Amino acid sequence: MATDESNLLRLENQVCFALAIASRSVISVYRPILEPYGLTHPQYLALLALWERSPRSVKDLGAELRLDPATLSPLLKRLEAAGLVTRNRSVVDERLLEVALTEAGADLRSEAETIPPRVIDRLGMTMDELEALRVSLWRVIDAAGTP
Repeated sequence: MATDESNLLRLENQVCFALAIASRSVISVYRPILEPYGLTHPQYLALLALWERSPRSVKDLGAELRLDPATLSPLLKRLEAAGLVTRNRSVVDERLLEVALTEAGADLRSEAETIPPRVIDRLGMTMDELEALRVSLWRVIDAAGTP
């Protein structure tokens, strides 16, 4: 980024602008790939987390995805309506709502393994480039103190 004052406020020099455009652009790459599965990008992210660990509390899932309850609840309701997850009160602690994969949700994982290579191919970047980008983005996230 140029350091002289006249360039500090140029739109194309803003990190926030580049991140916003990159985010929308990458999510638009996922859209046609996820569409045949009936999934949105946020639903796909929730399933990724559940494929790592299921069942888990809705609170824990929301913390990992960094989604507030008002956003996560309708997302999980749609996944439940699609038959991919269940939501039930914890038998250990009734105050906790747990979300778990159904058999169909668990089975979808094997089909979903084709998604990352298709996205990588569409982006036309090497794995090394994408890994370096991912590391840089997590540094930005950590530096920004995003909860």
